[in-house]
Amino acid sequence: MAEVKIEDGIIKVKDLDIQDAKVAKILAEYPEARWSEVTRRALKIGLGYLQGGAQD
Repeated sequence: MAEVKIEDGIIKVKDLDIQDAKVAKILAEYPEARWSEVTRRALKIGLGYLQGGAQD
């Protein structure tokens, strides 16, 4: 289970494991130096998609 904190408007995720071979294959197509940026953007897009769904 990942540890998630929000501090001063910054989302901090520690020890996040995503078990999805399809997603891992997509990420592997990018240089390893860009993995953290790609993951950050994907989370930002995903959370934006979920906006307003907390009441569901």
